[in-house]
Amino acid sequence: MNVNQGALPHIKVLDLSRVLAGPWCTQMLADLGADVVKVERPGAGDDTRHWGPPFLQDAQGQDTQQATYFTACNRNKRSVAIDMARPEGQALIRQMALQSDVLVENFKVGGLAHYGLDYASLKALNPRLIYCSVTGFGQDGPYAPRAGYDLMIQAMSGMMSITGRADELPGGGPLRVGVALTDLFTGVYACSAILAAIEVRHRTGEGQHIDMALLDVGMAILANQAGGFLNTGAVPQRMGNSHPSLAPYQDFPTADGAMLLAIGNDGQFARFCQAAGHPEWATDARYASNTLRVQHRSALIPAMEAATRTRSTAAWIALLEDKAVPCGAINDIGQAFADAQVLSRALRVSQPLSPSTTKQSHIESIASVASPLRLSATPPVLHRAPPMLGEHTDEVLAGLGLAADVVAGLRAQGVVN
Repeated sequence: MNVNQGALPHIKVLDLSRVLAGPWCTQMLADLGADVVKVERPGAGDDTRHWGPPFLQDAQGQDTQQATYFTACNRNKRSVAIDMARPEGQALIRQMALQSDVLVENFKVGGLAHYGLDYASLKALNPRLIYCSVTGFGQDGPYAPRAGYDLMIQAMSGMMSITGRADELPGGGPLRVGVALTDLFTGVYACSAILAAIEVRHRTGEGQHIDMALLDVGMAILANQAGGFLNTGAVPQRMGNSHPSLAPYQDFPTADGAMLLAIGNDGQFARFCQAAGHPEWATDARYASNTLRVQHRSALIPAMEAATRTRSTAAWIALLEDKAVPCGAINDIGQAFADAQVLSRALRVSQPLSPSTTKQSHIESIASVASPLRLSATPPVLHRAPPMLGEHTDEVLAGLGLAADVVAGLRAQGVVN
C-alpha cells in the first residue's frame, strides 16, 4: 500500500527556533513530511508554551497550563529537551546537526557562536547543512544586535501607518494587524528560501547560510503600497477598509450589519449597479472607470451606502452571488470556521494525542488549521500532534546511538529532560 509521506520525508530539520517566525517555517516543512526535531529548554520549553490564556482544555473542559499559542505552529514535530548552555548539551546538538539537512534558529546575531553552534562551526562538520537564521534585523547593519519583535517591525516598517482609520475619524490612529503578520510571512519566506537551497544543493552538494530578517520581510510585504511610494514619492495614509487604488472596494452598511464589496473592474461595477437598481451609476461619467471612481469616491460611496442599507447582508450576498460580483459577510472567527466553504475544505483538523501523553497531560486531542498547501500527489501529512515538552527526547537520542543508560545519566545531570 502506498502511504503518503508528504513531499519531504527524506529531509531532516533541526529546529532551534522559538516563538513564531522560525516555528512557522519548520511547521510548514513538517507538514510537507520533513522530520523536524525541536530542541527546547528543559523545564520551560518554547516561550509560547506559557503564552496564555487561552489554554488547552482537558477532557472535562478545564483549563490546563499549556497555552494554545504553541499548538498553532508546532504540530508534526518531535520535541527534545536539551540544556544548550551545558557542554554536553552542545555536543548532542552537534551530533544532531551532523545528521540534519536543515537547521533553523532565531537567536540574536552571534548568540550561537558562544556554544560552537553557529553556521561556520557547523558547516565545518557538515558542509551540506542548510542553516537558516531568523532575526529581527539581519546579520549586518546598525540594528543587527537588536532583538526584534513583530509588533516593533509592524511599527517600524510603516505597516501600522497604513492600518486603521484616518486620524480625523472616530477610532482613528495606527493599528497592528490582528495576527503577527511579519512573523508569519518571515516563516513562509524562510521556508521558500530553504526549499531553494535544497534545490541548489542537488547541483552543488553544498549547503549555505540563509539570513532572514523580520524588517526585510516587513518592508517587502508592503507590496503595492511600497511600490506606490517608491515610484511617486507620495506617502500612503490610513484609509480604514478602503483601498487606495480601487473603488468601490470596502465595507458597506446593510440593514442588519455590514458586508464587503471587492469590485475590481468595470464589468463587476456595472453588474452591481444593475442588481442594486441603480444602472445610472454605471453610465455616470464620474464613475466610468476605476480611476474615475477612485477620484470621485467621496460622491460614489455615500450614494452606495444609502442603497446597501436597504437589504440585509444575506440578501445582498444572495443577490450578487450569481452575478460574479465579489460580496461577502464580515465574519468573526467562529463564523468563519462554521462557513460552508471552510467546512467543505476541511480546514479544521484535530490530532489525537497518544494514550501515554493523554494520561500525562489529560488532553485528548489538539485542533489546528489544515495546511493550505494542496499538492495533488504528495499532500501535507498529519502524523504528530504538537508535542509535549521533551516528549521524544529518549527516541531522538536513541537515534543518535546513545544507550538508555547514557541517556539516563544525562537526565540525572540535568543535561536533558
